Amino acid sequence: MPPEKIGLRALNRAYLARQLLVERSRMSVLDAVEHLVGLQAQAPKPPYFGLWSRVAGFRPDQLGDLLLDRSAVRIALMRGTVHLVSARDCRWLRPLTQVIYERTLPTAYGRQLAGADPAEIAAAGAALLAERPRTAQELGSELQRRWPEQERRVLSQVVRFLLPVVQLPPRGLWGHPGQPTYDTAERWTGEPLAADASPERLVRRYLAAFGPASVRDVQVWSGLTRLNEVLERLRPELRTFAAEDGRELFDLPDAPRPDPGLPVPVRYIAEYDNLILSHADRTRVISEPYRRRIATRNGQVPGTFLVDGTVRGSWRTEVKRKRATLTVTPFERLPRSAERELEAAGGELLAFAAEEAAEHEVRFDAAG
Repeated sequence: MPPEKIGLRALNRAYLARQLLVERSRMSVLDAVEHLVGLQAQAPKPPYFGLWSRVAGFRPDQLGDLLLDRSAVRIALMRGTVHLVSARDCRWLRPLTQVIYERTLPTAYGRQLAGADPAEIAAAGAALLAERPRTAQELGSELQRRWPEQERRVLSQVVRFLLPVVQLPPRGLWGHPGQPTYDTAERWTGEPLAADASPERLVRRYLAAFGPASVRDVQVWSGLTRLNEVLERLRPELRTFAAEDGRELFDLPDAPRPDPGLPVPVRYIAEYDNLILSHADRTRVISEPYRRRIATRNGQVPGTFLVDGTVRGSWRTEVKRKRATLTVTPFERLPRSAERELEAAGGELLAFAAEEAAEHEVRFDAAG
């Protein structure tokens, strides 16, 4: 029997429901972080905006407290990027994604290392971190005493590639910019990393938050390869669909798949949000022309907004002299009703992002 066909709009509504964007969730912040399999977090603030869009009544201190009590950590995981995840998920996600860093290190730094053994550098870095947490500059300087011919930056990068290191608070706290200080995940969380991390678990968790999805989708999100074998092992317990272009999509049998006609509110989406980055084919949430429009050579991903569930423009905030401005840049002409929704939601965003500002203004650029 051929798999059931699923249209683009049905994929969109299923995706928004799992991303907690049809309506804000009442789950705890930690549960939301785990449901989303973490939030991309190479910059400190985007996870806060990502949770504000998804969790009812979210306040920055709720996430800050999780970082301070070590229930959540910032660590490099999927796609070779820093994510904010629960300490529980860190224990098994880092062992699974370690291969990404081992695979990319020779390409990224092999020439600069000029024959130095990365494993020896990582072991020396581990010994330094066993003494106390250190910044990247401190790690590089200490390691350079043993490898004086190497750049400090390269030496510290080797440690961060090959060791499961977390970025310690105050890095990642709302309103506390600054360079990260590193410690090993095991030392910081007080728990060992999993020795039996399961790729099947990874796939199930991905489908719960990002499905239905193809094998290639899972690989793009995770940065891992050869996941076709994993999906084949899971096939008996999964449901399959056929996308409009014929691609086979896998899903958890009981995952939400709302009516394609379900109305959805406008939503402001954070910079670097995994909503935009986690599929090979992203047309369920952003058209290909708009995806190219927000793509940059240096990997920057702007804040975007959704109208009727898909990306229709970008946004940015600025605070000057106690005046906070949200600038909304539509990629197309929007219905007046959508502009009114965006203006109202934008006022809420500014109240969250710049509570201390005396004046708030939502401003629209010309469409196009």
